[in-house]
Amino acid sequence: MSSESRSFPMQSHFVRPSLDFMKTHGELLAALLSGVLVLTAWLLSSSISESVFVFLHLAAFVIGGFAKAKEGIEDTIHEKELNVELLMILAAIGSAAIGYWTEGAILIFIFALSGALETYTLNKSQKEISSLMDLQPEVALKLTEDGYEEVSVTDLSVYDHILIKPGERIPADGTIIKGSSAINESTITGESIPASKSIGKEVFAGTVNLNGSLTVEVTKKSKDTLFQKIILMVQSAQSEKSPSQLFIERFESTYVKIVLGVVAVMLFLPHFLFGWSWMDTIYRAMILLVVASPCALVASIMPATLSAISNGARHGLLFKGGVHLENLAHLNAIAFDKTGTLTNGTPEVTDALYKEEDNKEAVLSIAASIEQESNHPIAQAIVRYASHQGVPLNSVEHMQDISGNGVKAFHEGNEWKVGKPEFVGKEEAYLFQNGIAETLAKQGKTVIFVKKNNEIAAVFAMKDTVREDTKEAIEELKKQGVYTIMLTGDNSATAEAIASEAGVDHYIAELLPEKKVDEIKKLKAHFTQVAMVGDGINDAPALATANVGVAMGGGTDVALETSDVVLIKNDLSRISQARRLSSRMNRIVKQNVVFSIAIIMLLIISNFLQVIDLPLGVVGHEGSTILVILNGLRLLK
Repeated sequence: MSSESRSFPMQSHFVRPSLDFMKTHGELLAALLSGVLVLTAWLLSSSISESVFVFLHLAAFVIGGFAKAKEGIEDTIHEKELNVELLMILAAIGSAAIGYWTEGAILIFIFALSGALETYTLNKSQKEISSLMDLQPEVALKLTEDGYEEVSVTDLSVYDHILIKPGERIPADGTIIKGSSAINESTITGESIPASKSIGKEVFAGTVNLNGSLTVEVTKKSKDTLFQKIILMVQSAQSEKSPSQLFIERFESTYVKIVLGVVAVMLFLPHFLFGWSWMDTIYRAMILLVVASPCALVASIMPATLSAISNGARHGLLFKGGVHLENLAHLNAIAFDKTGTLTNGTPEVTDALYKEEDNKEAVLSIAASIEQESNHPIAQAIVRYASHQGVPLNSVEHMQDISGNGVKAFHEGNEWKVGKPEFVGKEEAYLFQNGIAETLAKQGKTVIFVKKNNEIAAVFAMKDTVREDTKEAIEELKKQGVYTIMLTGDNSATAEAIASEAGVDHYIAELLPEKKVDEIKKLKAHFTQVAMVGDGINDAPALATANVGVAMGGGTDVALETSDVVLIKNDLSRISQARRLSSRMNRIVKQNVVFSIAIIMLLIISNFLQVIDLPLGVVGHEGSTILVILNGLRLLK
């Protein structure tokens, strides 16, 4: 094989990543290069020829303005409406036409940079869809007359029978017709404790079969599964435009038409009406085109927003855009997921009761020794509890994991069982310690029994514990007049216990993802601004539906990508801090907007009265821009 033929695959290998990089970041790089060219021309203005000076600015115009000019022209043709992109390009060209190359190029640079950042944000928002798709299996083991056949999930039909092995992700919604197992449904319900499923129970695509072999009858085609509905809900919610965005889009065309109309009139009317010379008339029209450009308004918002975002990042708050930071100050209600948000997300032993107190260390030691061989979250909770108590572990024999019920093993000739009441003997279990199990269950706790031969030896109660900072954070939000509600897929007893301990105003339990979305929509109907705080895949649709989605930093990739705000350190108290920062930013932005509009109006009036020339107009316009930028930078502190 020749060296030429060997080199081709290598070129392809390196070219494709570079093309992907340019496709993703090309607009941002063009904007930055435009800024570098403008800065270079300004620094070298005294030592380069006029032709080189003009060439550098022309290059900055073309490189920085191409993407926005193309977008403006295409949108104008497609929607048959003028837009701000065209106005900015015309203002920059007008500035250059009367000799102010630097001002025109700076205008192009600022607008190109804002457009590039917007494009980058839109590209990032698509990542959660890819993350979701990665969690759904592409193939399934279908039962046929000749055994099992591996088929594409998209080829499955309703009533097909499929095999799901232990540890595998379930490929389709269906009903169990053979076997039993513990199913990790955190992707759907957010609940950290796996659900025990047996014949007749429903299972969902994207959840994980932990320890038992299952045969499932498919009840929905791949496009109709609950998991696919989650993906569609995220996409739908992200495509919805905020009222502010819709207002800007309606205002944009009107603003451009007014400015261009006035400039067009200024090109002719003053000559005939006031007797201005043609040179003065065109000169004043160009000044108007420059001073009426929204450069100062853009600068009123972006530096303040970026400063606030930087401030938040230093304090454990990641904002994905200024609009989300702005909305935080106006929040009237906040909905919280339970598991992993208000709570730590892992079950912990809260109560341990023994038949014989003087023998509790031995019972705990054997129970933990049996459970250490299981990867079930409840088993791990008992092992951690024994470790915290300083109890040593023993060796056990003939350990068996009875799917969906518990485990059993032998120690020194005695049979030990650890598991649900039905596994150890329901009647005996509920009579133990005068029926303490029922009391513990009403407190929202999961109850596990230990049985030695024919007698109940102990009962362990566990639950997902509330975070240390949760109560303080909820209390602070309630002081600020924010309504708090917990939305969870967990059962009512557990939800009531956690809601009471956390101090939220209300709770709603046993919610699947689409029901969480419904509840968020109900809240939005009653409150102006609603936030959702969550950490799991099942929270993604609700995070996307809320006015502001807030994700815990330790949450799933899907939650992090779908959200608008991320609590990097999982600290709920940062929400109150974020609202204070939002209020401060909104106040500064209002100051900047009022000031910049006042300056623009003053410059426009002064231009009509012929009391300013172009240099003074540029100084006033650019000076006001600098002042609002400096005011916005105060948010860095």
